[in-house]
Amino acid sequence: MYFCLMDFSGKKLIVIVGPTAAGKTALAIRVAKLLNAEIISADSRQIYKELTIGTAKPDEDELRQVPHHFINSHSISEDYDAATFGEEALLKIYSLFETHNYVVVCGGSGLYIKALLEGFDDIPEVPDEIRDQLIEEFENKGMLWLQNRMRELDPEHFKRIDQKNPMRLMRALEVKLATGKSISEFQKQVVKELPFQVVKIGVDVERAKLYERIDARMDDMISKGLFHEAKNLYAYREKNALQTVGYQEIFGFMDGQYDQAEAIRLLKRNSRRYAKRQLTWFKRDEQIKWFKPDETNSILEYIQNS
Repeated sequence: MYFCLMDFSGKKLIVIVGPTAAGKTALAIRVAKLLNAEIISADSRQIYKELTIGTAKPDEDELRQVPHHFINSHSISEDYDAATFGEEALLKIYSLFETHNYVVVCGGSGLYIKALLEGFDDIPEVPDEIRDQLIEEFENKGMLWLQNRMRELDPEHFKRIDQKNPMRLMRALEVKLATGKSISEFQKQVVKELPFQVVKIGVDVERAKLYERIDARMDDMISKGLFHEAKNLYAYREKNALQTVGYQEIFGFMDGQYDQAEAIRLLKRNSRRYAKRQLTWFKRDEQIKWFKPDETNSILEYIQNS
């Protein structure tokens, strides 16, 4: 590609990650405005134009402040996965670097971030519910359980893998559980080398405050019509994009499994659990520097000095 002829050595990709409701969107907009950058959304559901309330997309005012990409870019009727996002987002980043020194990536979808920065071998998409269950079990049972589970299900690959790296163990396990095959059968052992610098910023708040923000956000979503939005999406409920928190709980209510009050309780509880899983995923990456969402000056200083 002609992009390869360009010099990207002075360019920086700012990757802002963290749990839901931590303040990533507002921070990304502030940073992008100060750095004259545009934003790539790395959210596995905000790409769908039919999913609005339940995905906490930037509102119209926020979208006007800074150009955003990969928001409302696809239809729920289309099949889309992390590998495709990684390829398309990287091309967009190269294009933006022609006229910008900085590009900001913002999102809480760990697999989308991984696809962009590291690339994928030709590995089938893993359903979110398998990944979420695996993360939850790891949180509850610990590293020894993860190692033993990997040794049990894929002993040959376990001998070759970094046995102290929970991210690699969980990735190998989720592929084995989803496909029945070892991840080694799909791997090409090709590591993506990016020609620009990547600066990873993590956004986190004190756990009790985060949970308060999650509950308040869910109340706001419900008041804005989340149940009505889910009703309009019911026909697509088997789609992978709708197998996550925010819609499944309402589908259960619509199927008569429980009443609306219980659906709301589950929405809040599962959103808090999802945030915990996101933190577990991102905290394993030692390249991420963590900040509070209002520490804009410190974050800019860190970006400039990295």
